[in-house]
Amino acid sequence: MADIIQLLPDHVANQIAAGEVVQRPASVVKELLENAIDAGSSEVMLIVKDAGKTLVQVVDNGKGMSTTDARLSFSRHATSKIKMAEDLFQLHTKGFRGEALASIGAIAHVEMVTSDEEDQIGTEIRMEGGKIVSQEVTTCQRGTSIAVKNLFYNIPARRNFLKSNQVELRHIIDEFQRVALAHPGVGFDFYNNGSELFKLPATNIRQRIVHVFGPKTNEKLVPVEEETGVVKVSGFVCKPEFAKKTRGEQFFFVNDRFIKNSYLHHAVTSAFEGLIKDQTHPSYFLFLDVDPSSIDINIHPTKTEIKFDDEHTLYAILRSAVKHSLGQFNVAPILDFDRDSNLDTPYNYEGRSASMPAIEVDVNFNPFEKEPAKEKMSFSRSSRKPSGSWEQLYVGLEKSNDFSAIELESEEVTGSLFEKENEVSEATTYQLHKKYIVTTIKSGMVIIDQQRAHQRVLYEEYLKNITVQKGVSQQLLFPLNLNFSSVDIQLLSEMKDSLENTGFVFESFEKDTVVIIGIPINISESEVAIVLDQLLSDFQNEIPDSNFSQADMLAKTMCKTLAVRTGEVLNKASQEALVNNLFATKDPSVSPFHKPIYITMTVEEIDKRFL
Repeated sequence: MADIIQLLPDHVANQIAAGEVVQRPASVVKELLENAIDAGSSEVMLIVKDAGKTLVQVVDNGKGMSTTDARLSFSRHATSKIKMAEDLFQLHTKGFRGEALASIGAIAHVEMVTSDEEDQIGTEIRMEGGKIVSQEVTTCQRGTSIAVKNLFYNIPARRNFLKSNQVELRHIIDEFQRVALAHPGVGFDFYNNGSELFKLPATNIRQRIVHVFGPKTNEKLVPVEEETGVVKVSGFVCKPEFAKKTRGEQFFFVNDRFIKNSYLHHAVTSAFEGLIKDQTHPSYFLFLDVDPSSIDINIHPTKTEIKFDDEHTLYAILRSAVKHSLGQFNVAPILDFDRDSNLDTPYNYEGRSASMPAIEVDVNFNPFEKEPAKEKMSFSRSSRKPSGSWEQLYVGLEKSNDFSAIELESEEVTGSLFEKENEVSEATTYQLHKKYIVTTIKSGMVIIDQQRAHQRVLYEEYLKNITVQKGVSQQLLFPLNLNFSSVDIQLLSEMKDSLENTGFVFESFEKDTVVIIGIPINISESEVAIVLDQLLSDFQNEIPDSNFSQADMLAKTMCKTLAVRTGEVLNKASQEALVNNLFATKDPSVSPFHKPIYITMTVEEIDKRFL
């Protein structure tokens, strides 16, 4: 029998490895930025075109590479980070496998210019599909510049799986922010299609957070500091009142490496227990310094998951450190009572002895005197004379037990959705457990989920307004200023037309502030920030390509945020109006999120229950 097992060619093996290392343009950005950090760079520039599909270029001023090292860097498992197997458990660098450049070079056109000397003589290497096309001597500054062009040009199936430019750019920004936050002492510049997105000078971690997420972030931060024999915890958490309904600014760094760990995330959220509302998430930027031998980084291709030797101890330390910081800065309630400054002794009276109060007694005072002097004076201007005794004050009052005229304060129903017009004398609807609306039909009864029903009504209303571009707006007496990061500002500006069709009116888009002068008629001013935060979260997760799908997502986000909630009390008029509006929609049976809105029970089905 002939042998059937054979070794794969290098270019095939590189493409298989690229499937693990390079999933999208953001993966290239991560690998190149980490290589620049490992090279000891103090300034790093990232240049992106067409969300990385056309170009991803990283320029650094690190130590660079010699001609031999530059050529070897594109070989598989060629690395300067480890020499022995034991080095895998004492890692102090970002990259160590030696797979990044080999995998990237197998699926793109790569141009690398590098120099490790001050004489400005360096090496230029061009690679296509895993093969070195040319290697020349060139003049360049000290450092390395790597340009990755036409990603997945030789694997069209992988390229077809890429999302829209906005989605891919969002992933690139996420990777850029993670590296930038982990290394505040390094300056970063980020350019997308020729425009500057970020310019981050070298600074401390607090200022780096402010530069990335906007100046208003500074007032939200609470420092966390704790050092033990197991781990050193540092960083910041945001105050409970700034908790968001979406998972956003949550960063864990272990030895300056970004990780994802649901167990440690639960430790932080449990520290906020009782301080934030349900279904809200705290923001945090926490750095853990541990012994490299106590963690295993090499368990995930993207190195975003780490295995700890003792996670239970880390959990307890992290949770107590966050709770201590929240209590220390008077963010969390503490047992001590607040000191009342009014009880303090003024400086002018310090050292003085207390004087005993003097008591004066009126010896002429007679409590049994019928007409005191003061009483006589009070009636001196009137012809009326005071009565002789107090019993005469009640003469003429008749006892009555008729309480029909007394009005008792009735319990007021809150949460009216609609105007109280055309009140129906006989109720045809009933609210069950503040969640369902029960109404009768000819064949039996209908049980309606009030939240899903209102979502369907609002969804079709917003979708119609966006489509016909006739959104109704109410002008604000004072402009509303909302602060967002530069990335969110750019995303809002792209959705400006669709938002204006729903009723929003924007006055200006500044670097980190949006000025709103008009809002839709069924949105209160306090709900605007909640709607826009939810909208940004939905669009960042999956930004649609076409205008119709963008309008559809916008309508879904607004109806989800503004619909009546479970637990809200609706009066009879609101219940009946909601039922009538629901069955006037195009598809009253299913919510915008493909969930049933109502169920029906016929009289026959009810009769069977009594058999």
